[in-house]
Amino acid sequence: MYGKTICTIVFFVFLIASYSIYMGTVDPSPYFSQLQSLPRGISSSSSSPCTSTTTARSLRVFMYDLPRKFNIAMMDPRSSDVEPITAENLPPWSQTSGVQRQHSVEYWLMASLLHGGGDEAVRVFDPESADAFFVPFFSSLSFNTHGKNMTDPDTEFDRLLQVELMEYLENSKYWQRSGGRDHVIPMTHPNAFRFLRQQVNASILIVVDFGRYPRDMARLGKDVVSPYVHVVESFREDGVVDGDDDSTPDPYESRSILLYFRGNTVRKADGKIRRQLEKLLAGNSDVHYEKSVATTQNIKLSTEGMRSSKFCLHPAGDTPSSCRLFDAIVSHCVPVIISDKIELPFEDEIDYSEFSVFYSVKEALEPGFILDNLRQFPKEKWLQMWENLKNVSHHFEFQYPPKREDAVNMLWRQVKHKIPNVKLAVHRNRRLKVPDWWL
Repeated sequence: MYGKTICTIVFFVFLIASYSIYMGTVDPSPYFSQLQSLPRGISSSSSSPCTSTTTARSLRVFMYDLPRKFNIAMMDPRSSDVEPITAENLPPWSQTSGVQRQHSVEYWLMASLLHGGGDEAVRVFDPESADAFFVPFFSSLSFNTHGKNMTDPDTEFDRLLQVELMEYLENSKYWQRSGGRDHVIPMTHPNAFRFLRQQVNASILIVVDFGRYPRDMARLGKDVVSPYVHVVESFREDGVVDGDDDSTPDPYESRSILLYFRGNTVRKADGKIRRQLEKLLAGNSDVHYEKSVATTQNIKLSTEGMRSSKFCLHPAGDTPSSCRLFDAIVSHCVPVIISDKIELPFEDEIDYSEFSVFYSVKEALEPGFILDNLRQFPKEKWLQMWENLKNVSHHFEFQYPPKREDAVNMLWRQVKHKIPNVKLAVHRNRRLKVPDWWL
């Protein structure tokens, strides 16, 4: 009896459903299409929120064809403008450039475009199709090449280069169209482009920090924070098992120095803390704190010292950041950062607290505070930070040709993130009768 009742109910449900589909009140296609769209063997619950389902379009970058005196002629004075700069005739960055290497971001960005771009940016030759315009002026190298201070007569050549460049840009249809807002200008040395900075304050500036810039010129919402190019060699064999030998040394125990610093202790502005720390940390056998200048030999010694240390000290320099932080990262030495005004590259994608220790200046100058904390730092936590350093260090590598997720590709991605706000500003500016009326 119950069986006949159940069969009757099923029959009527099927009849009603069939009638609804026939009359158009129920559309079964979405349900079937969802099932059909899943690859065989993959259930709907197995997809990861971190897996991208679409490929984002690369940033389209037009690079100005500037005379070589604005860029590679500073590396090779014999370079001629007879033929265009290409990936084939681009001179390699000198391995003996020493401390100048830290400010070479401009070179690696230009090199990536000569190569065609990378995962995040592609070079286009039609400016009408460009999202952004790259200005290949080596402003940092120009400062290092043409005089060292404002009173040096050689700085006049640097100033004239900036004047000529601005005349060139201001006559460009594309600079005029956006007011320079969609133009990308690297200036990673704190004194780069120092004569005419105010004329490029609307552009996307590639800087290492904001220590020498007023807020109306450079800020996080508009500009991109870049890493310094590290000058020590990357520690690629750290924790690598040699052949069949699985007795890899304990990285925590093998790094015998607790805290390491080697560098100039006489700095301006917030960098004055270096002298104070030198006095506070003196006399501790597990601390290496040495005054030094960046020579080829001293860079080698720093490489060895960082690889032998658990923690590497990063106090502010003349500006809030310095190359030392990125030397520590590629050495897998946990950075101890003491700089209240520091800004860090790629921080929308990278959580520095996972592999760095931060102290305020006030905390750092309290006698015994830093060493007491570091001596009690749990080994397990340090090992996790060490592993995290190894996992992120490739994001801080500048190389040619560029590789996936390296520093150059990360920088182009950061530029790409700025473009929507650039377009908003350009479009608003075209119709506003009273610019920025709300201020």
